[in-house]
Amino acid sequence: MAPVGTYYGDNRQRQTKVIAAVVAFTGLEVERAPFEFGVTNKSPEFLTKFPMGKIPAFEDESGYTLVEGTSIAHYLASIAPQSGLLGSNVKEAAQIDQWIHFTESEILTYVDRVYGLVLGMTGDYNKGAHDYLINNQNRALDALEKYLSTHSYLVGDSITLADIILTATIGRAVAVTLGAAERAIYPNIIAYFDRLTAEPQFKGTFTKYERIEVAKAFEEKPAST
Repeated sequence: MAPVGTYYGDNRQRQTKVIAAVVAFTGLEVERAPFEFGVTNKSPEFLTKFPMGKIPAFEDESGYTLVEGTSIAHYLASIAPQSGLLGSNVKEAAQIDQWIHFTESEILTYVDRVYGLVLGMTGDYNKGAHDYLINNQNRALDALEKYLSTHSYLVGDSITLADIILTATIGRAVAVTLGAAERAIYPNIIAYFDRLTAEPQFKGTFTKYERIEVAKAFEEKPAST
């Protein structure tokens, strides 16, 4: 069977992990193009196909292209319907979309904004803004923790694309906002994360995650003399 296409990505990137997990889970033949960040995605050939120079990026043999990790993952799952990643009926499909949106807008958004804030990437540090972001993240995590107390998966009785995207997002959170103390508050989420990352069908795509002991915080730099 010929490959269904080729994708570009970086293993450090959450979105690339999602695509790699979908490829492993579905058994699709998808080529992984050699990629050097800041070189490959700035080449004229790459920019002709993907003008923003963003990764992940996907192209099939017909020249059909996609960017954005969730879109690429959804497309790949759609051409492997036997995988069940997009559900078995329209109601499950809608719930999968719901959980993907929840994960990206109610958890990932705040994790990434905290990361930018404490590292000084988004301007001067603001404790009030930091607290606001954490409170919003925790509101979502509280709801998720309760849901996972009675559900093994987000939708139905098997892994879907929503679970893959949530797993990658929790992997981001345990490296930024969920230190040991925070993880202890969410045992159901962490148990779910441990179980999904160990899932053999992902073939190790979710195994390398740093778990920080203390949530990342702003560090005041000493004044220059």
